[in-house]
Amino acid sequence: MSDIALPAPASAARATDRPGRTEALAAWMLTLPAIAAFVLMLGLPTLAVVAIAFTDYELGAPGLRYVGLANFAELMEDRGFVTSFRNTAFYVAVTTPASIIGGLLLAMLIEAGTRGRAFFRAVFFLPVVSLMVAMATAFQYMFHPTIGPVNAALRALGVVGPNWLGSSDSVMWTLAIIGTWEQIGFNMVLFLAGLTAIPRDLYAAAEVDGVRSAWSRFWTVTWPLLGPTSLFVLTITMIRALRVFDIVATLTQGGPNKASEVLLFTMYTEGFTFFRMGYSGAITVVFLLVVVVLMMLQTRVLDRRVHYG
Repeated sequence: MSDIALPAPASAARATDRPGRTEALAAWMLTLPAIAAFVLMLGLPTLAVVAIAFTDYELGAPGLRYVGLANFAELMEDRGFVTSFRNTAFYVAVTTPASIIGGLLLAMLIEAGTRGRAFFRAVFFLPVVSLMVAMATAFQYMFHPTIGPVNAALRALGVVGPNWLGSSDSVMWTLAIIGTWEQIGFNMVLFLAGLTAIPRDLYAAAEVDGVRSAWSRFWTVTWPLLGPTSLFVLTITMIRALRVFDIVATLTQGGPNKASEVLLFTMYTEGFTFFRMGYSGAITVVFLLVVVVLMMLQTRVLDRRVHYG
């Protein structure tokens, strides 16, 4: 006669589940401060800004009135907003590829070197830890149309330099150059981490298979395995470029003739200069939507082409 397995008593099952419940409770207790901080410092303020975007609230006003999509309709007809949106898109389109390519080249040069790696890492990372407000004086001097060293070098070559920060034709190019200088060191450190994680054995195996030139090794081994790092660098660089504010506020204040106004500077001006918090909130909502759309495109389109080792 075969033995019949009897179900475990309910008390034994509860005793078995008790350690798992204790661990889950401990995990929630440990994460509760971070969740509370996120909700209080990010979640609730974001929801408040979204709600204000649908009102006519002005800073200091005793009350507010719901206006629906009126602020967003005004945005579409506001030439200043259209200019700031276009300037932001231009800044992102220039600084993102320039800082990514430059950071990758610097990382590969440092990784290939045998001496002075720590020194060059520190030198190229210096712009990341430098305050742009403190560097504003240096950049104003460098790009000064008469006494600046940039135009002095151009004059030595027989070229008349422009008024870099004072001309509508060159101001955004100048800000993009400064933004690339600011971001390239950060991207270099990220790419260095990605290059260090690539096994050296793969390069030896590729050489055995006939991949001998440095260019072929890069496209065969280095670039595919840098896929996750490159996607992360692209995402971070675009976000940092989209939220450009400090170099505009310290160097041009949106001038000349609003030729260098960007989204965050327009948002700040409308909210804290003209006290139109509802209109400023509408600009914030548009800015957040742009960030979300770009991130979704990157994760849905580019993430499928990334090789995760």
